[in-house]
Amino acid sequence: MSAGPHRLAEAFFVLTPDGAGTARPLGPQFYADLERDFAGFKGCSLVSQHSWDTPWPTWEMHPHGDEFVLLLSGATDFVFWRDGLEEVIRVEQVGAYVVVPRGVWHTARPVTPTTMLFITTGEGTLNAERPG
Repeated sequence: MSAGPHRLAEAFFVLTPDGAGTARPLGPQFYADLERDFAGFKGCSLVSQHSWDTPWPTWEMHPHGDEFVLLLSGATDFVFWRDGLEEVIRVEQVGAYVVVPRGVWHTARPVTPTTMLFITTGEGTLNAERPG
């Protein structure tokens, strides 16, 4: 892809362990392509933008690093699963962010339609219908 400009809604940005970055266009095989093209995404981070107006259908967990999540619009409850209990953090001020700690299951439940920016250490990301 060219140097840009790009829109995060159309092309996410991959940072490799050596600090190089590349925009990758979204498509049906996007995540499978990342795994293949970036050696299992080891040591890589993904800068992405996601929007939602219904609760996430699954939980996720990133075993190899923290995740930075910045509110661009809307309001949402970020839900962490720790020691068998839900911890809810409401994010409702544009520019506010949460840090999802490495190894913590999490999901999101919107208060209003929401768009957030994510910086994710993606190697080994797990998804499940229920945490744990």
